[in-house]
Amino acid sequence: MSEKQRILSGMRPTGPLHLGHYFGVIDNWLRLQEEYDCFFFVADWHALTSEYADPTRIKGFIPGLVKDWVAAGLDPEKCSIFQQSQIKEHAELNLILSMYTPLGWLERCPTYKDQKEQLSQKDLNTHGFLGYPVLMSVDILMYKPLAVPVGKDQLPHLELTREIARRFNHLNNTDLFPEPADMLTEEPVLPGLDGRKMSKSYGNSIMLSEPLDEIMPKVRGMKTDENRLRKSDPGDPDVCNLFPYHRLMTDKARLPEIIKGCKDASWGCVDCKKLLMESLERFLTPLHERRAACTDEKVREILEAGNARARSYAEKTMEEVRKVINFDF
Repeated sequence: MSEKQRILSGMRPTGPLHLGHYFGVIDNWLRLQEEYDCFFFVADWHALTSEYADPTRIKGFIPGLVKDWVAAGLDPEKCSIFQQSQIKEHAELNLILSMYTPLGWLERCPTYKDQKEQLSQKDLNTHGFLGYPVLMSVDILMYKPLAVPVGKDQLPHLELTREIARRFNHLNNTDLFPEPADMLTEEPVLPGLDGRKMSKSYGNSIMLSEPLDEIMPKVRGMKTDENRLRKSDPGDPDVCNLFPYHRLMTDKARLPEIIKGCKDASWGCVDCKKLLMESLERFLTPLHERRAACTDEKVREILEAGNARARSYAEKTMEEVRKVINFDF
């Protein structure tokens, strides 16, 4: 694993993961762990930027997040899974790099205003929230990865990371921090059950850990082509909410049959939902089995091993940083 080029990514522990998380992020991670030395971290300090008023739930979400990752197929033998807050060097480097980061860089960050609008019910006028892109940069630069897998919406954050690295290197006449490349991932569009963006806050998601008997009524109630008022009405798979699910989870050989059945009305929406439920059961059953086998003790073992490996890299980086800024007393 050490001979491979390094990749880093993480997620905030804010609740159970859904199918959108799987196909938007984890499916890509599964491929990366086969090719790279991957560090995947539980971003609990990042969760604190928005959950600071009631942080008690964060700790409870951490084991569930790791279990969801393992259930989805992340293999601790192939990647390092660690907890951000257990690597105290992140806090030290965050303090140092915040000294180098101009305030204007943070204020112009496009996701800053977007997040404040989306989470308008919370008071996010805090130093921590404004500065979380610096902490994000720290998470990346600490491990000097080749690249970071990101969606298009995260590109400004990664560019800010490169700017911070350039500024630190320039002012200290060093090449300590290499600038990480972006590994752009195309996120498949998987709408929520009601056609809106899949989100836990909308209640329109199918969770990876959700029992099949609880998923079934959700599938029955899924939004379909609004023009199909009767079974005999022809439909259009491209505007049906079910078809993106079929594209991702149903046997590809069945897709032409589904398209034809919808367009010529030989298939009803009930038939389509029945097939989707079969696909969901086939897809989720192995995940449920792996999750059940991942005990709390196993989670502790995974994090302890991942934390130890991450800490060894972080300690080395901080020794270099302190020497560069003449704080190596």
